[in-house]
Amino acid sequence: MTLAVNAGPRLDRLPTTSFHRRLLWLIGAGMFLDSFDIYLAGGVLGALNQQGWSNIHLTAAFLSATFFGMLIGAFAAGFLGDAKGRKFTYQFNLMIFGLASLAGALAPNMWFLIVARFFMGLGLGAEIVIGYSSIGEFIPPKVRGKWSSYLSLITNSALFVSTALGYLIIPTIGWRAMFAIVGVGALVIWYLRKAMPESPRWLESQGRTEDANTLMDEIERECAGGGSLPPVQTPVGSAVSEGSFWSLFRPPLLSRTLVSIWLQVVINFVIYGFIVWIPTFLIAQGLPLRSSLGYTTLMSLGGPAGAFLGVVLADRIGRRNGLVCVAIVAAVLGWLYGHASGMTEATVYGFLLFSCTYLMVALGIATYIPEMFGTAVRMRAAGISGAAGRVAGIIAPQAVVAVYAGGNTAGVLAMVTAMLISMAVVIAVAGTETNHRTLEDIDTGTPDAVPQGRSRPENI
Repeated sequence: MTLAVNAGPRLDRLPTTSFHRRLLWLIGAGMFLDSFDIYLAGGVLGALNQQGWSNIHLTAAFLSATFFGMLIGAFAAGFLGDAKGRKFTYQFNLMIFGLASLAGALAPNMWFLIVARFFMGLGLGAEIVIGYSSIGEFIPPKVRGKWSSYLSLITNSALFVSTALGYLIIPTIGWRAMFAIVGVGALVIWYLRKAMPESPRWLESQGRTEDANTLMDEIERECAGGGSLPPVQTPVGSAVSEGSFWSLFRPPLLSRTLVSIWLQVVINFVIYGFIVWIPTFLIAQGLPLRSSLGYTTLMSLGGPAGAFLGVVLADRIGRRNGLVCVAIVAAVLGWLYGHASGMTEATVYGFLLFSCTYLMVALGIATYIPEMFGTAVRMRAAGISGAAGRVAGIIAPQAVVAVYAGGNTAGVLAMVTAMLISMAVVIAVAGTETNHRTLEDIDTGTPDAVPQGRSRPENI
């Protein structure tokens, strides 16, 4: 890695300003719609089942089609993001899932909707990989966890918004309106995001030093606001990451790759093997559609609550220890939910389980995974782990169909609990701490101790 531009240290010593906030909201807007599109599935599928459009097997096919698309989208985004740049890739995928969502709104039958959902998935899988990986390349290390969690908060607020709008819209206007909202919104955000900058770290990693330096000068002028900036810190050492795909499966990156893969697998299994099925479970237990959507909406408030906890805790407790503790708490809550004596108690446990799940998303998927890899391979690493998560998303609905036969909700929760415990063990044994460390320091493979004397100015 050439240090001619020194993009990483120059970015890391900047105060957080309107430049960072604008970047956060432009990335966040696209990811909000991405999440909205994913989570509208619960309410839409409940309505489709009630209307006779779908059944449990077609519901599983719909979810699996989503994740086949997201699998391909996540994997391809990793290669495109490292080869063609962050900006090109997030614009390309946003256009795909916007147009596919409009097609879904016009679907004449369930199989057409399933095919449209596959193409939505292509864009959805790519958006998550690029968005979470890109934000950290601009944010100073002392607040990187907080800002990544802000992005997770924006993204996963869609969980509540989607279920709340589903509660209001689906029984009255119909499920098609949900896809139309996403399609129109995605095209608007695509236009607004044309002005977003490329990552200077990526430009420098590609040898485009003139472009990187020009962009860094512009960013520094905006962040300085006519004043002076702190001095640039001398890098600790040269990054060890190679630019090849196979470097992710050799030491020193192999253990990080395996940890990131299992983290994605477990979190996706929890979300798509349980959370998106809640309306269907409640309807199968005899609740009417509106009541099931109402209870699910209350539980889904845990999504933004968990992401907000990430904002508060990410830079205080660290990633590794935080993920281990939260996974154990979530496993306990899963067991309690399965043994709740009534809907009020189940709603409370469900809310807390949602909160823990999306705290893990903030700490793990939004922050930890992108931090563990150097600029040259960051997107591919995120893409590989994201693709593994999508495989879990494909398998999870089928596993639910098999286990849930006869209304065995407790069996589904037992699977979820076992996965959470396994994640806690893997991270505790093989995880590395990244808290408060520069991306370049992490990439050198130096010890986990937090570098001292690296305070950064902050203006949120």
